[in-house]
Amino acid sequence: MDEINEIYDIEINKIVKTIKKGENKKVLLQFPEGMKPYSTVIANEIEGKTDSEVFIWLGTCFGGCDVPLEVEKLGVDLIIQFGHSVWKF
Repeated sequence: MDEINEIYDIEINKIVKTIKKGENKKVLLQFPEGMKPYSTVIANEIEGKTDSEVFIWLGTCFGGCDVPLEVEKLGVDLIIQFGHSVWKF
């Protein structure tokens, strides 16, 4: 995780807090191409800090509006999308 945190601001603590707050048992992580090599490390970190089962979506992703249609079949409680840019609300 140290190497990943040097490159990206993953906000693991914020993710863990969100998962626990919502009592989410199945969580789907969606990554852009450049972050996919780190996906299993990030998923393992999240699973280790929560009681949730974490899935990794490795299909293509063209941005925050690109939610996989197959997500309904998985029955996930929460989708967390990672990206290279900051979203300003």
